[in-house]
Amino acid sequence: MLLGPVSALVSAGALAWLVSSSGTNLRAETSDHMPTVDPPPLLQPTFRHLEQLMAQLLDGVILIDPTGTILSANAAALRMHGVRTAAGLGTTVESYAERFSLRGQDHRALKRREYPLFRLLAGESFPDLIVEVAPAGEDDVRWVHQVRDVTMDDDGGEPDCLALVISDVSDRFDAEARFRALFEANPAPALIVRLRDQRITEANPGFLGLTGFQPDQLAGRTLFGLDLLQDLPDSAAFREQVEAGQIVPQTEAELLVVDGSRRRVLFAGQPVDVTGEDALLLTFADLEPWRRAQNALAESERQLSSMFEMAPVAMAITSDADHRVRRVNAAFRHLTGFHEEETVGRTVDELQLWEDGEQREAAEKEVKEYGNFRNREGHLLPKGGAPADCLVSADTISVEGAPCVLWTYEDITERRRSEQELAAAIDEVMKDASWLSRSILDKVANLRRPGAPIPPVDLSPREREVLELICDDLDDAAIAQRLALSRNTVRNHVARLYTRIGVNRRSAAVIWGRERGMGRRSE
Repeated sequence: MLLGPVSALVSAGALAWLVSSSGTNLRAETSDHMPTVDPPPLLQPTFRHLEQLMAQLLDGVILIDPTGTILSANAAALRMHGVRTAAGLGTTVESYAERFSLRGQDHRALKRREYPLFRLLAGESFPDLIVEVAPAGEDDVRWVHQVRDVTMDDDGGEPDCLALVISDVSDRFDAEARFRALFEANPAPALIVRLRDQRITEANPGFLGLTGFQPDQLAGRTLFGLDLLQDLPDSAAFREQVEAGQIVPQTEAELLVVDGSRRRVLFAGQPVDVTGEDALLLTFADLEPWRRAQNALAESERQLSSMFEMAPVAMAITSDADHRVRRVNAAFRHLTGFHEEETVGRTVDELQLWEDGEQREAAEKEVKEYGNFRNREGHLLPKGGAPADCLVSADTISVEGAPCVLWTYEDITERRRSEQELAAAIDEVMKDASWLSRSILDKVANLRRPGAPIPPVDLSPREREVLELICDDLDDAAIAQRLALSRNTVRNHVARLYTRIGVNRRSAAVIWGRERGMGRRSE
């Protein structure tokens, strides 16, 4: 508190000593039972000396007599009311009340009988009373005063002189008001815990929303009696920090919520001194969404791990930086003949998995530059087996936060062998194809070219002639001359041909025809 025992002793004791030394032999009694101070016997100061001492005090002092007349006020008291002379306070307690409006610490407007000067006249004692002061007619508070009473009398009967001792605590209460506004508006959940007994004094809306508690369910409960926090790394150390009013570093814990369950939180504590008494501000961050996300991620990773292991295509995961194998699946082990412990931690180069080292380097370079590639042909060397033809694909992924590469190896050895055998059979048949129709020839030509199937299209003899000449790089004029047709007729044939084969330009028609064995360049 700003007005402590020493300040009270100086103010009340000095006032009592001077009043009792002023020739009236008054005896002073203060609200906190200050002892009577006897002056040196030869010193007999006057009332003027009392005013001179009051002028030197940091606290404000207003003197009144038992009739309610304001006798005097020092410069500090005038300054705390925004006036320059004692007349600015009024000549009586009544006129003071006409000039100033007072509110209590709860911001409620005080009735006149509740004003400290009126209470002083009524003989009430009010040590360390807080009042908000404003000029009459103004709503905004100008000053916050902490006041106490001093009563002086000669014989223990009616008081002979009364004094109101004032301390200006406006700055402290402004700081408290700002702190409370920020505390309430802060979206982060927070509590204020009184240090002297570890009782919860306030909880902001963020904390109430997080836990579901109502303010009356928390107010007055002790932090440890409520068992608000559990699963602390060191419960004893946390309790010692709170009781000693020390900073509590960021700590994870399980926070109690209104239904008795717990939420994972990260919290920290900071001592504060803007709440009227020593307190600890605890702020919280909700980790429950993060925990749920982590659990969901772990479950997802478990599922992906199962899918990876069960995938029918050979797969391997390597680190992005040095291409060391981190994991391989069952299909990879079956294709290559390697056990997992033989592969993990080793590079593909060390395993000599690729038949052609240049192919491997080109694949690793492409995935480094572009992040992925699809269906690059590669020849793998299984452990102790014949080379395998594969379509290799790769993609960059993240595994436990580390950049990695997922490799897939599709074994096409048998398919390639079957295609080669089929192509050889077709070549044998095509040696005498005079008896086959053109549509059958198109289908057979497709079979000779492994890859994506090319749908056959039935063309008229004239359209086929025109397409053959187009594939031989003849323009419309040359085709008209070769077929003895007009150029307009040729253009009409070309337009219908484009529609039939689904193209819209000459170069596309040439590619379409040559894929089907048309033109000299396809021979």
